[in-house]
Amino acid sequence: MSVSSGKTVPFLTQEILSHLGLANKTAAWGTLGTLRTFLSFSVDKDVQRLLRAITGQGVDHRAIVDVLTNRSREQRQLISRAFQERTRQASGSAEDVAMEILATRDPSQLQECLTVYKHYFQVEAEEDIKSETSGILRDLLLALAKGGRESYSGIIDYNLAEQDVQALQQAEGPSTERTWVLIFTQRNPVHLIRVFDQYQQYTGQELEEAVRNRFHGDIQVALLSLASVIRNTPLYLADKLHQALQETKPNYRILMRILISQSETDLLSIRAEFKKKFGKSLYSSLQDAVKGDCRSALLALCRAEDI
Repeated sequence: MSVSSGKTVPFLTQEILSHLGLANKTAAWGTLGTLRTFLSFSVDKDVQRLLRAITGQGVDHRAIVDVLTNRSREQRQLISRAFQERTRQASGSAEDVAMEILATRDPSQLQECLTVYKHYFQVEAEEDIKSETSGILRDLLLALAKGGRESYSGIIDYNLAEQDVQALQQAEGPSTERTWVLIFTQRNPVHLIRVFDQYQQYTGQELEEAVRNRFHGDIQVALLSLASVIRNTPLYLADKLHQALQETKPNYRILMRILISQSETDLLSIRAEFKKKFGKSLYSSLQDAVKGDCRSALLALCRAEDI
């Protein structure tokens, strides 16, 4: 199997994962087992290591084997899920860029983006969304582009929150997908965080887990991204910056887009979330990974080290 193609490379690790007791098999427990729970386990670090192992000049089989044969069944399941999400996201895809912009801009910023889009491309962004996407993903992106999300009035509507939780619980099957889109794109973030919390209280399951179980492909990725934005927009953008820096060659488009667009709004918050989650400052990460002419510009936008 060729491992040079970006499309085929992830399947090598997927194949290995499938043969390591991921699906409906009993793990080795007790004193007679050869595998134990890895005490210093980190899903993010393991997925990063696997991605580096398969995207370099050659496949680092030793790294793959080291990770996947030293993790318990439950830990491998978490790795598998995170790995699939990461490789499905295609961080430079048009859909991913559209989701990032439509979901993270406030109403005035979004309107400005749509106006500039029409000026440069002589077509409404909504028309391009209709022609380039389909199905429930198209509905979600169009709903975000319309900018119809409710603003927070300062009053919590407890009845509406309970109604939304019940609606999401009952919305199973293709005919009810639009219920999820409606609630995710129309309700204000404060209300939605309450809905997310109540959903977990009532079902014992995080809402993101329900999304993974009920949806697949692009719409799953889109809803998970939107949930991340709703919960913590700076953390969502910090994750995207980290992913861009972890690629074999840094993804300069993502780095420039986020650093430039957020430099006058919430880049300090993004820096704080980056340092808290990854244990290393964004400034130092840029210093280590970025080369060439744009290095000084990106560092200047980032501004300073976070101690």
